Amino acid sequence: MQAQQQNKLSKSNVDYDSFLEISEEILAYRKERLIPLETFLQYMTDENTILLDTRSESAYKQKHLKGATHINFSDFTAGKLAKKIPSKKTRILIYCNNNINGDSINFASKKAPLALNIPTFINLYGYGYKNVYELSSLVPIKDQRLQFDGTFTK
Repeated sequence: MQAQQQNKLSKSNVDYDSFLEISEEILAYRKERLIPLETFLQYMTDENTILLDTRSESAYKQKHLKGATHINFSDFTAGKLAKKIPSKKTRILIYCNNNINGDSINFASKKAPLALNIPTFINLYGYGYKNVYELSSLVPIKDQRLQFDGTFTK
């Protein structure tokens, strides 16, 4: 009986082959969108730019780059992205734990191929946000050019 019920279920909405296709599609495009800290900081001053932090809500609340908007990566949907970033032409800057060095409590590094910037970039692109730039630098936590906010900065 249970086997019959399983046969009636629809296939899930998971498409790994399409994920691979979009990843391949943006491979060269993403390389052009990797920017050093100096450019990242310059872009941050533009009022039409959003600095996006997609780490967990608790990590964001503890410590994040000052001025960052938070959307937990696991909450990415077309609707939730549109609420925070209404125009798909908006310049979006992304960073993750793997961009900050020397604060393993608030910015614990992941394995390089599993860094959050990678799926964040792919997902934003897949949802139609093509004006995305990714911090390419590994910045020491003590670099005075970075300003932080959150409960661990008090």
